Amino acid sequence: MSSLIRPRFPAFRAALATMLAALCLMGSGAASAALFEDDEARRAILELRQRVEAQRLAGERDAEAQRQETSQMRRSLLELQTQIETLRGEIARLHGQNEQLLRELAEVQRRQKDIATGVDERLRKVEPSRVSVDGKEFIADPNEARDFEAALAIFRKGEFPQAQAAFADFLKRYPQSGFRPTALFWLGNAQYANRDYRGAIANFRALLAQAPDHPRAPEAVLSIANCQIELKDAPGARRTLDELVKAYPQSEAAVAARERLSKIR
Repeated sequence: MSSLIRPRFPAFRAALATMLAALCLMGSGAASAALFEDDEARRAILELRQRVEAQRLAGERDAEAQRQETSQMRRSLLELQTQIETLRGEIARLHGQNEQLLRELAEVQRRQKDIATGVDERLRKVEPSRVSVDGKEFIADPNEARDFEAALAIFRKGEFPQAQAAFADFLKRYPQSGFRPTALFWLGNAQYANRDYRGAIANFRALLAQAPDHPRAPEAVLSIANCQIELKDAPGARRTLDELVKAYPQSEAAVAARERLSKIR
């Protein structure tokens, strides 16, 4: 019995050794597979981190681009607002000029009617006669009246440089004329049309100094303010308009002055 078992024992040991070796190989393969799977996971994590970082940078770039676009839009809006305010000022200025031109046109039409009804007949007389201009009556020589009406006719035609010269010549030839305040007024208007604002101011003030109660006096003060506005002298224009409202509160020019003050304060 013992002799039969003894020969098989070495064979059993060999089989056992073979099994152990196989198990070791299997363990080594599993370890290699696990190691391979860890490397793949690390690469996947790195790739995920890279994508997240790329998305974050792209988001920051988009945010910066949006901030720049918003800033540009704000600057554009400010520029547009400035242009709008400039246009509003220009429209207000043109509106004021239009008001004055309408008043002047009405006056020219009234004067034209006066001429048609009586002035021409008086000019034919040799002796000085009584005339009425702008509500003022005085004695005028026929030549004097003729020259005044001729200068006014030039102004009516819109020939302002020629009208300015004609009224200036009239004032030199007839320094004591009863037409003088009115001639100063129209000379100032011709200078205003010719953009000689300082010269116009001087003649309007000469009218006010000579005849502060003249019917044209309120319009002369308003015209001075218009000249100051053209000369970019807003403080001076405000002072002049305030003086107009105080000195001639019931005049049509005072109404226009109050409107103008509300726009340039």
